[in-house]
Amino acid sequence: MATEPTPQRIYRAACPNCGAPVEFRSAASAFAVCSFCKSTVVREGDALRKIGESAEVFDDFSPLQLGAGGIYQGAAFTLVGRLQYRYAEGTWNEWHALFDGTEGTQKSGWLSEDNGRYVIAFDAPLTGAVPSAASLKAGTPVVIDRQPWTVASVSVAKLIAAQGELPYKPILDRGFVVCDLRSARGEVGTLDYGDAAAPHWSIGRSVAISELAMTGLAEAAEKALKGRTVECPNCGASLAVKLATTQSIVCHQCHSVVDVSQGVGGDLQHYAQANGAEPLIPLGSTGTLKLDSKELAWQVVGYAERCEVPKNNDDEESFWREYLLYHRTEGFAFIVDAQDGWSWTVPLTGVPESAGSGAKYDGVVYRKLYDYTGMVTYVLGEFYWQVTKNQRTFNTDYQGTGSAAAKRLNREQTGSSDAQEIVWSGGETLSADAVMKAFRLAPEKSAALQRDALPTSLGGSSLLAKIFLVVFILIVVLLLFRCSSGGSRDCNAARETFGAASSEYQNCLNSNRSGGGYGTSGGAFGGFSSGGGHK
Repeated sequence: MATEPTPQRIYRAACPNCGAPVEFRSAASAFAVCSFCKSTVVREGDALRKIGESAEVFDDFSPLQLGAGGIYQGAAFTLVGRLQYRYAEGTWNEWHALFDGTEGTQKSGWLSEDNGRYVIAFDAPLTGAVPSAASLKAGTPVVIDRQPWTVASVSVAKLIAAQGELPYKPILDRGFVVCDLRSARGEVGTLDYGDAAAPHWSIGRSVAISELAMTGLAEAAEKALKGRTVECPNCGASLAVKLATTQSIVCHQCHSVVDVSQGVGGDLQHYAQANGAEPLIPLGSTGTLKLDSKELAWQVVGYAERCEVPKNNDDEESFWREYLLYHRTEGFAFIVDAQDGWSWTVPLTGVPESAGSGAKYDGVVYRKLYDYTGMVTYVLGEFYWQVTKNQRTFNTDYQGTGSAAAKRLNREQTGSSDAQEIVWSGGETLSADAVMKAFRLAPEKSAALQRDALPTSLGGSSLLAKIFLVVFILIVVLLLFRCSSGGSRDCNAARETFGAASSEYQNCLNSNRSGGGYGTSGGAFGGFSSGGGHK
């Protein structure tokens, strides 16, 4: 277990509701939730008073748990409390972390979820004018405490459960606005309007679990996940949920997309989808890739096909594929297979600075390439964000300049009206050979992975390569059929091309009957979805 911070003193008293002991490790904490009866109690001098009740926390199989500890910037901490929130896209946790200070002092912090990774944040005082919740919109620049920020998302959330020791009273009786902000300094800011008269303000930075040297994590969390199954509401197949952060899972039998973001009991929301192409990198494959400065083994856990929605009939259509990668302590990343080549990318914590029509991030100047609307038409596997039907994303791609020409940035906006969110993502190009080597793909797949070859460039190449090229062109045609009408399309072209008895024509008909394509919330460059939600 973790080495706990040495408190100034431990205060322990009987729960006024059930008599079980309730413990306070920090002199600054005034509230706690009884572990036995879930009563919320407030400390008043040497007595406890019941002020409410908390529901049971939703079992999301998080590796974090009360009593786990770690080290951040040289300071040891222990997780002593937990808040669990629900919003339109699912749930998220914020863990109350109690830090060791100098001369026996202690400091509260928060370890919360952020786009498949985590953020360590600390409450900060608010001085000067505070923007009203109604005035905040995704993408809007704001100034808070004389520092510039950009609004990333505005959500209505509700605290559904609490555990352990807390620095302030949990508000369990109503929903409230939570606004996430990003800065060019790589920081994450959160305005919590639970108390409209005095919003809570916190500032943090992105971290990976591997950076925190954590101990006391939930034992056998991955083994427990193997027993977390749901029944497909469409065909009845048993679906094994393998990741703690999964919000959507695709049925391996009927390919229905099942929403598990609100729990796994009762009637599950789901959508049917037509068949897509077979992933070139099979689900479950593990490959060793060096993303940024770390060379790690990443596993493919999700697959998506996306297309660019044409603005008019004269526009050229394009499509791409995305592979969601997972690492136990690093979180998530993506490999993108686009018509102009392969690349990898990850969500960014901060926001780039404006540089004319381009952007500047981490010392690199990027030029703007183009704006486009993307749409997901087919998915397989598991995703840490909620996959919804016919959701579109609005993207802007950027390319690095000079010696950084291989670098890429993307700004993606999802949602509409009050549910908008903006996610920035960044990465670099990859060679097809690097993908082949990393995932140990069979040599005969080499031709299928190449993205710069034209029909006239094959010359005297093998018959096998020509076959792969023909198959690739057929896949392009099918995906463009699916994309061009936003999920429902005229199938005459498929019938004329492949015949009335062909699987292509039948899949087209089935797609129209089932309602068409799917969207994810997330970020993209050249097409890439990073999932959605700061939380």
